[in-house]
Amino acid sequence: MSETPPAASTRAQALAILVVLTAINFLNYIDRYVLAAVLESVRVDFGIQDADAGLLGLMFIVVYTLASPFTGWLGDRVVRKYLVAGGVLLWSLATVGCAYVDSYEGLLGMRALVGVGEAGYATVAPAMIADLFLPQKRGRMLAYFYLAIPVGSALGYVLGGFIAGSWEQLVSPELLALLGLDGASDPGWRLAFLLCGFPGLIFGVAALLMREPQRGVLDAPGEAHEAGLDSPIAMVKRLFTSVAWRATTVGMVLMTFTMGGLAFWMPTFLQRAHGMDEAAAGTIFGGITVVAGLLATLIGGFLGDRAFARGAGGYLRVSGWGLVIGAPMTLIMALVDMRTAVLVAAFAAEFFLFLNTGPLNAAIVGCVPNNLRASSMAVNVLLIHALGDAISPYLIGAVSDGAGPALVGELLGASAQVAGLRLAIALSALPVLVGGLWLLRGAGRVDRHPDGLTGQLER
Repeated sequence: MSETPPAASTRAQALAILVVLTAINFLNYIDRYVLAAVLESVRVDFGIQDADAGLLGLMFIVVYTLASPFTGWLGDRVVRKYLVAGGVLLWSLATVGCAYVDSYEGLLGMRALVGVGEAGYATVAPAMIADLFLPQKRGRMLAYFYLAIPVGSALGYVLGGFIAGSWEQLVSPELLALLGLDGASDPGWRLAFLLCGFPGLIFGVAALLMREPQRGVLDAPGEAHEAGLDSPIAMVKRLFTSVAWRATTVGMVLMTFTMGGLAFWMPTFLQRAHGMDEAAAGTIFGGITVVAGLLATLIGGFLGDRAFARGAGGYLRVSGWGLVIGAPMTLIMALVDMRTAVLVAAFAAEFFLFLNTGPLNAAIVGCVPNNLRASSMAVNVLLIHALGDAISPYLIGAVSDGAGPALVGELLGASAQVAGLRLAIALSALPVLVGGLWLLRGAGRVDRHPDGLTGQLER
């Protein structure tokens, strides 16, 4: 199918497509995190151990990571709205399917399909947004799109928990029977999957009705298609010739490592080190993440576009300083004993980490030819998850169990359990600092190159 001619993408059409893609992205994160909200109910219902429950989360991230390079490569070669529609329909059907599985193995398979569907969407949608707006506005527009990370994730926790805990007030016995869930031993968690997955089926149809943006229609003259990129090997080689892409990806790996670790361990840390109960720790840290993430993502998109207007390395510079400032905030959050001070430091750390969402994603889609943008996102997704949040929760736990108590237990006057986790979270500030310095170095190199952000630079 041929793509839309350049004149067809008016501002109103561009904003309409952005709204649809952003709404789908909220559903993306809701469906990704609804499992975490009902995990204990799932575990009890199927009689599985914690390790088996954890495998449900690992299955999603592994499949999502491995599928991303293929869907990104495909996204640079086919009509992208079909990949978007197919992705959201697949993961939504799989989320609804989670409500009807009769075994742990069935649920594992459904979560794998959620990973495939989300990979098809996440690698393509940012590339479409890049083709809808001028380079000087991409940071802000991608910031709107990525508001789904803090807000959608929190909605997954909130909606999943609310539906699972209040299902008897939400549906009548007759409706439960009509939905085919009247024979379930615990219908609550199943209804959570069903109700959270259903809206995606509607938006999948809406995606089919979108107008396909023409690749590169708003790019500068030097940012046209590049020949010779049909081979996956050629594609990967081309990505690594861009200093901007390498710098951005390394910075994002280090940032994702810490953000993933904090997302997993901070509620436990607040319980263990500051005496909060489970409900308070989850609610407070979730609230901090939503507010800090929302403000930072919007502000970061604006600052990134302002900085990019002054120089090609602007996106990397804003992000670099965000990580450099966020590193000591993370350290203070881990080591301070006063609860209020810890929460203030946690807000500041989350703010400066989320500040980078719009600028770094704008850099990733802007530092390569327009026929390589989905592939750029895909390989980036592969690396930041495989080397970042897929391993950081385990490594932080290993440090907490091992070296922590021996090194700082007596020094901080805390129990070995508390001291170990303090040390592990404090050490997670180091990747943030290194990532920030690496991005600032990359910003300087991009600024000095006459071809700007998209130039092929020396290694």
